[in-house]
Amino acid sequence: MIHREQLEKDDHQYLWHPFTQMQTWLQEQPLIIERAEGSYLIDADGRRYIDGVSSLWVNVHGHQRKELNQAITEQLQKVAHSTFLGLTHPAGIELAKKLAHLAPTGLTRVFFSDTGAAAVEIALKMAFQYWQQGSVQRPRKTKFLYLQNGYHGDTVGAMSVGGIESFHEKYRPLLFPTVKAPSAYCYRCYLGKTYPSCAVACLNDVERALTEHADELAAIIMEPVIQGAAGMIAFPPQYTRLIWELAKRNDVLFIADEVATGFGRTGKMFACEQEGITPDLMTVGKGLTGGYLPLAATFATEDIFRAFLGRVGDGHTLYHGHTYTGNPLACAVALANLQIFENEQTLQQLETKIHFLKEGLARFWSLKHVGDVRQAGFIVGIELVQDKTTKEPYQAGELVGHRVIMDARKRGVIIRPLSDVIVLMPPLSISLDELKALLDAVYDSIKAITEL
Repeated sequence: MIHREQLEKDDHQYLWHPFTQMQTWLQEQPLIIERAEGSYLIDADGRRYIDGVSSLWVNVHGHQRKELNQAITEQLQKVAHSTFLGLTHPAGIELAKKLAHLAPTGLTRVFFSDTGAAAVEIALKMAFQYWQQGSVQRPRKTKFLYLQNGYHGDTVGAMSVGGIESFHEKYRPLLFPTVKAPSAYCYRCYLGKTYPSCAVACLNDVERALTEHADELAAIIMEPVIQGAAGMIAFPPQYTRLIWELAKRNDVLFIADEVATGFGRTGKMFACEQEGITPDLMTVGKGLTGGYLPLAATFATEDIFRAFLGRVGDGHTLYHGHTYTGNPLACAVALANLQIFENEQTLQQLETKIHFLKEGLARFWSLKHVGDVRQAGFIVGIELVQDKTTKEPYQAGELVGHRVIMDARKRGVIIRPLSDVIVLMPPLSISLDELKALLDAVYDSIKAITEL
């Protein structure tokens, strides 16, 4: 086995890490995760850490689940990969059927890909092409409406409908034209109002954008219930549904990006179920395989699917595909992941944990520099501020969020911030004792760093 010191040296010499300020990284000792089990990651020195963000929001039932390992091993004895272009295989067929039965009513077709961003790109292309060749053709409907603070991935199309300036502004010249609307952010309301007395006044701006641009909008895309990468910004109740209704009223397709919220994260299998909506297109990824292998999917209604049927010369084909689309190993482990949901009644068991989490977060409000605590099911964002009264944020150079998560590592917890928002999104399988340990460590780290 390669010695840890050599691994650290080679990492610094050869690797370029994602979303990482590499100058800082090259000055730090990297944490090398060598193995994992249950809710814990284990480093090269054998130290154990609670996986407080599910290895970037993907792990569902814990690490080293024998059922998931076995599903991959059994599939490996058959075929590791076979193209989905012009061929098919049992695991892919069975998974598509299972997903269609689990999805909100009306989403009958499943198109596989390998990342959430790819699933979004596919949804955008489907929506665009639908209006060009559907039963009712509206060729002027070529643009997309997105919400400020929205995040849908880092490929060019996904960035074009992304609303986080720090992620997307540098690449703006590369992106296609879109329409942007302000979105709800109750803690920092741009209208200066307070929920619920505001009557969700910010919705008026979304409605205005939809009605003014309806003739040219192919679709609106949004994260239902909560915006993830923006800092776990939870929407007011029914906000997602009201926008969905506005889209329907203006004949604009509704794309729900459930890459982060799907597979139990909000307490339902899909966040759309929280508000009883059926989108025209829906994207999923992350938790689809339980955090084991890259796999994503785009759901579509039968109406959208049928717009792509036609003779060869009609050019109605969806010209999109990936080499590893519908990879059999990924499909097999995804099926096993969904079977665990069913066998262990994961969503029903989660209700107690969500309540425990809510109660455990209550004491965070007393910390001097916690401005807001946001929760949607098993998703939490704790916003740290310099001044609680004025809501003044910390200066970026202070790296408060980063310092908190580094302190948490010393306490046996791995988390990752979104700027100065501390994110908690543990595996759904975490025990109540482990959840308490996670909350205690994060509380103590916030207090230690911000109340020096």
